[in-house]
Amino acid sequence: MPKRILSGTVTSDANEQTVTVSVERRFKHPVLKKTIRKSKKYRAHDEKNAFKVGDTVRIIECAPKSKTKRWEVLEA
Repeated sequence: MPKRILSGTVTSDANEQTVTVSVERRFKHPVLKKTIRKSKKYRAHDEKNAFKVGDTVRIIECAPKSKTKRWEVLEA
C-alpha cells in the first residue's frame, strides 16, 4: 500500500524535532452542493528543526516515531 503524502501549513514548532501541520481539504456537500473546508492537524517529525510557523510543507506517512507522531516532513 503506498504511503500517503499531504500538503499543509506549519502551525506550531514549539517541540523539539516536531512540527504540527494543519492540512485543509475541500469538498462539495452532497446535498447542499456548497464547498466545505475542513482541516485536521498532524504531528510530524522534523529531524533538523528546519521548519517554522507559517511554512508550507509536505508530509509523508511513516512508522510510528512516538505516541502521537506517525508522519515525517518530506520537504518544504
